Amino acid sequence: MTVFLQIVFIFYLGSTFGWTIELFFRRIVHKKWVNPGFLIGPYLPIYGFGLVFLTIIYFIFQSQSINPIIIILLMGFVMTLIELIGGLISLKNKVRLWDYRDRWLNYKGIICPLFSAIWTIVGALYYYIIAENIINALDWFSENIAFSYILGIFTGVIIIDAFYSCKLYSKIKKYAKENNIIIKYEQLKIDIKEFQKSAREKYSFLNPFNQTKPLKNYLNLYKEKTKK
Repeated sequence: MTVFLQIVFIFYLGSTFGWTIELFFRRIVHKKWVNPGFLIGPYLPIYGFGLVFLTIIYFIFQSQSINPIIIILLMGFVMTLIELIGGLISLKNKVRLWDYRDRWLNYKGIICPLFSAIWTIVGALYYYIIAENIINALDWFSENIAFSYILGIFTGVIIIDAFYSCKLYSKIKKYAKENNIIIKYEQLKIDIKEFQKSAREKYSFLNPFNQTKPLKNYLNLYKEKTKK
């Protein structure tokens, strides 16, 4: 049970910090505030899984006589694999959660050498800088087990969020299949925000799909815009 709680704790850290990083990344690169990811709340599970696997790899191989470069390359490979699996699942459902199609040697727009290199750099940062902080955080958690109640609340919220988001996702997927298009999930969020702004209507940052008009109306507007 203790190991399970530690994994949930690491997942919690990765999900929330990952969401924060992606939020400011989009603001800096795309000049827009967009709630990143598939879920509504301020967490990105893909980063949570990533941090969990990076930590597992570190604990398994760090104490062995293995060249750190090999461990870092393994971390980069695992992060790319997580991205590949997540991307393939979303693409199968006619929804694109991210888009690397303009990147060199990309595969279906979901992985590419550039971001594999970035994940490898992240692995190096984790190995040399972040790992010790994670260990310290786990030590703190072991001494403050009452924090597991917060993890319980977090787990409950994210499960409810997942059910709601999957229901919403199924509507978007159905529309995409019926109209034979692939919908860029975050571009749809941006378009809804712009549609709302032009109509001078209230916009919800965390839940951009819960707006004054039915979702299908925004999907129709999105489809028309992509045709231009």
